[in-house]
Amino acid sequence: MMADHGETAGATPLMILAWAWVVLPFAYGVYELFMKLTQLFAG
Repeated sequence: MMADHGETAGATPLMILAWAWVVLPFAYGVYELFMKLTQLFAG
C-alpha cells in the first residue's frame, strides 16, 4: 500500500515540526548537562 503523495507532502512539514519540538529541547538539555559536567570536573 503506497501512500498518496499529496498526504506525504502535507505531512512532511508537520513531521519536521514534531521532531524539532522533541529534539531541540533534548539537545539543549544535553548541552547544559555537558556544561555543568565540565564545571564539576574542572574544579
